Amino acid sequence: MTTTKPAADKVVICVFDGLRPDFITPEQTPNLARFAGQSTWFREARSVFPSMTRVATTSIATGAPPRVHGIMGNAFLFPEVTREHVLDLGRADDIALAEEKTGGRFVEAESFGDVLAQAGKKLAVVHTGSAGSAYLINPSVRANGHWTFSIFGRDHTRTPEAVDEVIARFGPLPPRTLPRFEETDYAEQVFREHVLETLKPDVALVWFNEPDTSFHYRFLGSPETLSVLKHVDAAFGRILDWVAAQPDAERYAVVAASDHGQISSSDALDLAGLINAQGHAGRRAAERVLEGASFAMTGGNMGEIRILEGGIERRDAIAAWLREQDLLGMLFSAARNEVEGEVEGSFALPLVDLGHRRQPDMVYVLRSGNEADAYGNPGLGLITKGDVPVGGGMHGGLNRYELNTVLMVQGEGFEAGRTESGPSGIIDIAPTVLGLLGLAPAASMVGHSLASANGLELRPRSFEAGAGGFRQMLDIVDRGGARFVVQGGRAA
Repeated sequence: MTTTKPAADKVVICVFDGLRPDFITPEQTPNLARFAGQSTWFREARSVFPSMTRVATTSIATGAPPRVHGIMGNAFLFPEVTREHVLDLGRADDIALAEEKTGGRFVEAESFGDVLAQAGKKLAVVHTGSAGSAYLINPSVRANGHWTFSIFGRDHTRTPEAVDEVIARFGPLPPRTLPRFEETDYAEQVFREHVLETLKPDVALVWFNEPDTSFHYRFLGSPETLSVLKHVDAAFGRILDWVAAQPDAERYAVVAASDHGQISSSDALDLAGLINAQGHAGRRAAERVLEGASFAMTGGNMGEIRILEGGIERRDAIAAWLREQDLLGMLFSAARNEVEGEVEGSFALPLVDLGHRRQPDMVYVLRSGNEADAYGNPGLGLITKGDVPVGGGMHGGLNRYELNTVLMVQGEGFEAGRTESGPSGIIDIAPTVLGLLGLAPAASMVGHSLASANGLELRPRSFEAGAGGFRQMLDIVDRGGARFVVQGGRAA
């Protein structure tokens, strides 16, 4: 429903997966730096926890944290859907299973796509990420009558006809090389020439999978990564130039954003194996089989632990062992009170907006700090063994460099060249886009339009918890019902 005079007729959203704000410089990213001078830059914007792409994608779409939308991780055990394996939201078949078993309520909050559809407006998406990310940015894309193209092909979107029409016009999908130069160029051309020029939706969104992919596998400061970052910045420049060339350019609003940051890894460990050596029988998410397991866990630089056999006794035994290890950064569990979790020494999951009926028994975060990596970039921490090499980037946890996101808005009501240091985050993107079009946010949205958030009451708070020799700290800011985690980690 239109509630105010629209500040824009069209909104263009460009998401750069994994981009840290401190990587934006005139030399490295001239177009993003130019855009910073044309927009309001929310320099202290924050992701949600876990700061993982599919969780963050859902929060961007719904304007809400996991406690509202129910997506607990890139992968998480969801017994109501299946007890045979951990759901991997990068897989189209797991998403389809979750949709089927939840009766189409896998995402438990309205998205900005839903609100746009109710108002008779169109959303078109060009996505270069996983099937889960393409799905979660507009879960009801088919019912909404919208359009989502996936660079992975027709099996990775709910509107496969979008892939068919793109291939018919632009030729075969690009090869999957690393870094993703070809995918970046293909996606940008489709977005500019097909979505913006031909489809002309009310809201158009392009999601670039760089620099995230190269951060992971080619390291944060390597020449290869910096090269592809400059390449994706150039793609953004072509989009900005297209908007500027329109006769009604003043009626366009542009949002540049990232879903999370990244930090570099200092070492990789077999956490499941270490826990199993204490007399347990755990399975990692990647194993896809839980038969005979006493617990299931996911990994990265953080993950969930769900007890399958042994109940509270096993949970507490694993927690007690973790607290004794130097590898542990943070520990969360179901709420005992506002701050403390039921597990001794842990924080309560609702404290970081992760309290939901789908929540795990525990969430661990591996230790990290602000030390510089091999390329001089601050932010360094442990990861679990997997496909990301030691030295590669990771995200998911609560280090300030993985929480801090890019968020810039150009349009009426946003002062050009202004840097805003107040609390904001990815949960504000959907309400902001809707507000620019004169639409009210969905009732389930927790974030606010950034055009009017300045007058909201702020409440910064710091917390500490622990047991024995383990202590952890957490800094948050509450703003008008929305919560932003500034940083968290093991206390010195």
